[in-house]
Amino acid sequence: MTSYELAQVNIARMKYPLDAPEMKDFADGLDPVNAVAEAADGFRWRLQDDRGDATDQRIFGDEWLLVNLSVWRNADALTAFMYQGLHRELLSRRYEFFERVQEVMSTMWWVPMGHRPTVREAEEKLLLVREKGPTPEAFTLRTGFPPPGA
Repeated sequence: MTSYELAQVNIARMKYPLDAPEMKDFADGLDPVNAVAEAADGFRWRLQDDRGDATDQRIFGDEWLLVNLSVWRNADALTAFMYQGLHRELLSRRYEFFERVQEVMSTMWWVPMGHRPTVREAEEKLLLVREKGPTPEAFTLRTGFPPPGA
C-alpha cells in the first residue's frame, strides 16, 4: 500500500464566456459530472468553491482558462472515471467548447496521502512538463511514473 495519491490538473481555454449559449451543455454538465466523480471508486478530492465548482478559479492569471484539479487513488481510478458516462460524452465534445492548443494542458504528479494541491502547485507542474517533458515529478497519462518508493 502506497502513502501517495495521484494529483491531476487539466486546463482548457474556453471559446466563449461560460455563460454564453454555446457553453450551455458544458455548464449544465458540471454538477452531474462532479457528482459522478465524487462517487467514483478512488476519488479523493477536487478543487471547488462554495458553489461546488472551480469555474471562478484562475490559472496562469488567464480568465479564459478553466482549471480542473483533483486527487485520485491512482491512474487506474482516474482513467476509469474519465472514459465512462457523462464525462466521456462531454470529453468527446470538448472542441465545441474549448480551443485546440499545442501546449501541454494536463499533468499528474504524486502527492503525500492527504495533501491537497493548490492552483499554484498545478501551474508549477504544468510548466515542468512543458519545459522538460514527463518526469517522475510531473508526468502525463501516456507517460506515467510509479509513486515514490514503489
